[in-house]
Amino acid sequence: MRCTIVPPYLLLHLARLDSPEFAGAAEAARQSLVLDEPFRGVRIGEAAPPRAPQARPGLRPTDREPGPPRRTIYDARGAEALPGDPVRMEGDRASGDAAVDEAYDGLGHTHALLQEAFNRASIDDANLPLDATVHFGRNYDNAFWDGERMVFGDGDGVVFERFTRSISVIGHELAHGVTQYSANLEYRGQSGALNESVSDVLGALVEQRALGQTAEEASWLIGVGLFTDRVEGTALRSMRAPGSAYDDDVLGRDPQPGHMVDYIETEDDNGGVHLNSGIPNRAFYLAATAIGGEAWRGAGRVWYDALTAGTLAVDTDFVTFAQATTDAAAARFGSGSREREAVAEAWREVGVTG
Repeated sequence: MRCTIVPPYLLLHLARLDSPEFAGAAEAARQSLVLDEPFRGVRIGEAAPPRAPQARPGLRPTDREPGPPRRTIYDARGAEALPGDPVRMEGDRASGDAAVDEAYDGLGHTHALLQEAFNRASIDDANLPLDATVHFGRNYDNAFWDGERMVFGDGDGVVFERFTRSISVIGHELAHGVTQYSANLEYRGQSGALNESVSDVLGALVEQRALGQTAEEASWLIGVGLFTDRVEGTALRSMRAPGSAYDDDVLGRDPQPGHMVDYIETEDDNGGVHLNSGIPNRAFYLAATAIGGEAWRGAGRVWYDALTAGTLAVDTDFVTFAQATTDAAAARFGSGSREREAVAEAWREVGVTG
């Protein structure tokens, strides 16, 4: 199963463009949808339920201590076969290929966050090697986690740049692996939106840690640098203000809701997983900024505890996850702590509870 960073509704919008100026982008979007279709059930006007990713048993940190990263970057050279040719391995010097070196560094930043903030041994908690493939397909407008590795397209050059440019994108996709090996949230409906939101959370934390930012200093944008200068937009999504990441004559306006009153009922996008993830995203932003400081030490720790506690069902909904994070905050910081109240208030503010 592919968990992609660019939602299908955005690619569908591009694929339907009838403008000579954006003909290349439209064709690239159509080809990207064709590549993703067997894995995600994406068809124009139709969406099929996906299979949930299958979690594989891993070892707990007490059984195996977190070790150094073991990265291998492959080059698909424009083909669609995986993994491609190995071009940079752990400890190798920079290759000079921007996509290769950005992927290598992004995998390193993600591994460092998991180990230093959460004492997690790679994405499976058992020191799984980190593999990534760059230059996948021709003008492929996406990046995805396929259950084993990260895969990056180069973008069409008209709307999208190469997908290794954003640290938050790399962290986001690897975070799907963390979810796969822990709560294994079904990729549909509210559990799927939580799956996407957790990836945005961890992607944001990877970027914030790499840049040395506190919750107050961070942009809370996912996918900065992916759009070309022809697009009126800053990123794919905003956790601070869902629905405000882009507003463009070609792409349209960011459709994400940030409150339950605007929850989108749809069969597209696997039941709106990329759309409704804006609601728990904003809850995390509110909790993180209320707690303050470095978000991976406060709200990030709470969300990670809830995700990996082993108590979440694969079809967990927003209300259940809100309770799980509130309980996790109480367990870590105390039942009467300001951290617990910040988490509880965040979920009330976005209309999930209260």
